[in-house]
Amino acid sequence: MPELPEVETTRRGLAPHLSGQRIAAVIVRNARLRFPIVPELARMLPGLEIKGIARRGKYLLLDCGQGWLILHLGMSGSLRILPEATPEEKHDHFDLVLENGFCMRLRDPRRFGAVIWTQTDPMRHPLLVKLGVEPLTADFDGVWLYQVTRGKKTSIKQTLMDGHLVVGVGNIYANEALFRAGIKPTLPASRLGRERCGRLARAVKAVLEQAIAAGGSSLRDFVDSSGKPGYFQQQYFVYGRAGAPCHVCASPIRLLRQGQRSTFYCPCCQK
Repeated sequence: MPELPEVETTRRGLAPHLSGQRIAAVIVRNARLRFPIVPELARMLPGLEIKGIARRGKYLLLDCGQGWLILHLGMSGSLRILPEATPEEKHDHFDLVLENGFCMRLRDPRRFGAVIWTQTDPMRHPLLVKLGVEPLTADFDGVWLYQVTRGKKTSIKQTLMDGHLVVGVGNIYANEALFRAGIKPTLPASRLGRERCGRLARAVKAVLEQAIAAGGSSLRDFVDSSGKPGYFQQQYFVYGRAGAPCHVCASPIRLLRQGQRSTFYCPCCQK
């Protein structure tokens, strides 16, 4: 599933092509996504100017002046900028056609994505209102992490992946951040002191920023707005490397299951 780095990569790729452009038409080939695309979009959106595109967690927010499109890539979706006349493929479900002859096209093989229209504050939408802190902002730091982990019996990895606390730190990036911070993923969150909370917060930011710089991770079918894959998977220290030697100490990377997700860690580097 695309996580924060993949969604932010998509946002940065779309922004220069969408901002300031006027919508000419909406084409819905298959409305049956996670939430059905409402047919009124074909009537309501043409003529509106796109003011900009923001991100909240794993959601993209398209400011259309008179309302917002809330977009989600689901499990395997992508948003690409293409010439309007580009022939559609099997899983191309939605086009936002621009007056300049290009379109933003949603490709979503599993149809877990979303295209939602709201004319109220998108931050108050039920899908967004309970989201946690953004990890790349100043609000996410060691002091905050220390405060929210007091009394928590859940593991620190599962805590990092709790979207009600902090958004966008998916399985890959939680594994990598915990390795860089030298923290065992099964450690109860409340066991982390102030120093280790600060170290982990810095590691989360560093991993996410490096992943964005690499265009995200393309383990299956993620591509950015120009159709290019990400390359952060080439920089993994632990994720997907069970049995391989640790890049730091050469100990075999171990694999275990936490909350039905794969956890990779080095038994020597992470305590």
